[in-house]
Amino acid sequence: MNNIVKKRFVAASLIAAMSLVSACAGNGNNAASPSASAPASSSASAASPSASAQPEAGKPDPNAKYDPPIEVTTVRYTDSSFKFKDGESLDNNAWTRAYEEELGIKVKNKWIVNGDQFNQKMNLSITSGDLPDLFMVDAKQLRELAEGGMLEDLTQAVADYGTDLTKEMIDRGTNAKAAATYEGKLVAIPPAEDYLGGAPLLWVRTDWLQKLNLPEPKTMDDFLKIADAFANQDPDGNGKKDTYGLAASKDVIGGYPDLSGFMNGYHAYMNVWIKDSSGQLVNGSVQPEMKTALGKLQELYKAGAIDKEFGVKDGGKVAEMQTAGKIGMNFGAMWNPLWPLQDNVNADKNAEWGAFPIPSADGTPASAQANADFNSFWVVKKGAAHPEAIVKLFNVYNEKIAGPNAEPQTYHTVDGMEVFKYAVMANGFGTPQGLLTVHKNVVAALKSGDSASLLPEEKGYFDKIKAFEGGDRANWGTNKVFGEGGSWAVIGQNYVDGGLLMKNAYYGPPTPGMTEKKAILDKLVLETFTKIILGSPLSDFDKFVSDWNKLGGEQITKEVNDWYASRS
Repeated sequence: MNNIVKKRFVAASLIAAMSLVSACAGNGNNAASPSASAPASSSASAASPSASAQPEAGKPDPNAKYDPPIEVTTVRYTDSSFKFKDGESLDNNAWTRAYEEELGIKVKNKWIVNGDQFNQKMNLSITSGDLPDLFMVDAKQLRELAEGGMLEDLTQAVADYGTDLTKEMIDRGTNAKAAATYEGKLVAIPPAEDYLGGAPLLWVRTDWLQKLNLPEPKTMDDFLKIADAFANQDPDGNGKKDTYGLAASKDVIGGYPDLSGFMNGYHAYMNVWIKDSSGQLVNGSVQPEMKTALGKLQELYKAGAIDKEFGVKDGGKVAEMQTAGKIGMNFGAMWNPLWPLQDNVNADKNAEWGAFPIPSADGTPASAQANADFNSFWVVKKGAAHPEAIVKLFNVYNEKIAGPNAEPQTYHTVDGMEVFKYAVMANGFGTPQGLLTVHKNVVAALKSGDSASLLPEEKGYFDKIKAFEGGDRANWGTNKVFGEGGSWAVIGQNYVDGGLLMKNAYYGPPTPGMTEKKAILDKLVLETFTKIILGSPLSDFDKFVSDWNKLGGEQITKEVNDWYASRS
């Protein structure tokens, strides 16, 4: 799977799965119990999502069914994670039936390819002009199509046909919406603006801390001492030197495990554009702070606190080590308790993990880098007969996944199959109010003992946490994400309330320099950083900075600052 489609898949899988992972209960297949709210038929939940979604006088009805029915074309991708019931496919499933029965829209797939072929196939369709009515594009394709006048303006369609829930989900992402806007017109349905969900946290085996009589990490010095102890003081008690202090993989950052949190502790921000002291945008990968962070990672590697073979292992292999109880800390995202930490807890009844904010190397609190990847947009080709249909399809997706009458037992996960992936608009929009608010609502209900006001999604989390409190360790992960002291508690109380989020200051489309040279620069960054961690002279960083600028970094920096100046 190529990198762009992989990012889209991760967004769809993780955010949507997180949205409903604990709205699941009952029959052992992650299907949510409908008892959380009044029963609703499949047609009722989309046709009448809420009183607030009823049309005003003289306004189009966003839920009106086309009569006669219409057909809209699109294109899709699948991969090995897509599973279907016998007789079902992307052309025939719960979502396609809902579109026809509730909206009078028949969705026809012009082509379906494997995920690693999607971008190439989409580029061919754009070049030939053989476009479907609505389709997904990346940021580069969006810019090219908008500049060529090949996209419908969706501004009025969203205003007229978007439900309150749909409008809230679009408007909540200010920068994402800006990225989907061209010359003042909304030319795409933007992706979710999930800065908070990707902010790195530090996960620590707290049972190992207790066993070795170590304090919780409040500073980077604390962290370094813990990493050394976890590698050298036999925290698992088997008499062997076979444990590591910090998880790392060949990808260095992104997904799991993610060393960006470690770098943030030294005020270094890999692959992020930040403001310098003069107010200009600079790339965090080439700043002096990064050299310091890499030097400390090199020290950890030399001390045996990082697996000697990390440079050839992917996240899956590292997760196997962590599940087996061989790694005591990792920097990662809010969802890590669901995977891979839950697997470790399942395997070891004594295992316990704690979530901590990024510790700082000095007296200045560390800011967590918060990336939002605006690289998947849904668009409508110019001249499509029914451009508003994309908004109506999005309405249905939002209501069935995140609305008050959501039906996860039908539209999210069924018998272990991730049905939410079949939806036309399933590209990681998450929940409308944001998962931090969901966490706060769940914790408030847990404290009061009254869950009556919770939405179905929130009630699912509530039920799973109550089950965990009753002794069900299978729900440890949900509690560690949404419960007291979990990942969202750390994000809210430290990063949000403390103003400690370092957002990527550039969220525009790929510049010409990025299109031509970013892949080369990304490879240079990864190779150089990996070699330094493995033991290359730290002075290699200085040559790397020079090479980075010569190979396109200087040009891209100028383009980024030109974009930044144009938005002021």
